[in-house]
Amino acid sequence: MPGGWTTRKRDTVAAGYRERLRIAFPGVRQAARTLSGGNHKVVLGKWLLLDPKVLIVDVPTRGIDVGAKAEVRALLRDLARRGTVAVVVSSELPEVLAVADRILVMREGRITGELARSEATEERIMDLASMAGRGRA
Repeated sequence: MPGGWTTRKRDTVAAGYRERLRIAFPGVRQAARTLSGGNHKVVLGKWLLLDPKVLIVDVPTRGIDVGAKAEVRALLRDLARRGTVAVVVSSELPEVLAVADRILVMREGRITGELARSEATEERIMDLASMAGRGRA
């Protein structure tokens, strides 16, 4: 809890993020580990509290249900619209295509290509992922 915060302020802020992130649970004092996809959103909410200029997330929707995945993806797109840079690391192509404005494809630690959202398809990404050692596209 940030220094100087009262329990009341913490609960008010938590309730606001609960609503903003659409986290379904009965109260702000419920342990995040007891939530399904809500746990991911609680972690994101904690980081958003810091008002980051850059947010790096590694496979942010792994292990959560379809509805929670859609909400996390919508949140990442909304952050980008508001000016936060969201760097999403993922090998899940539907996730990459759903949230990325720009895609850097890597293989074995090297960038094999870069695609704008408008030119990105699963096939193009897979082609670039198999280009290791052939230079940058």
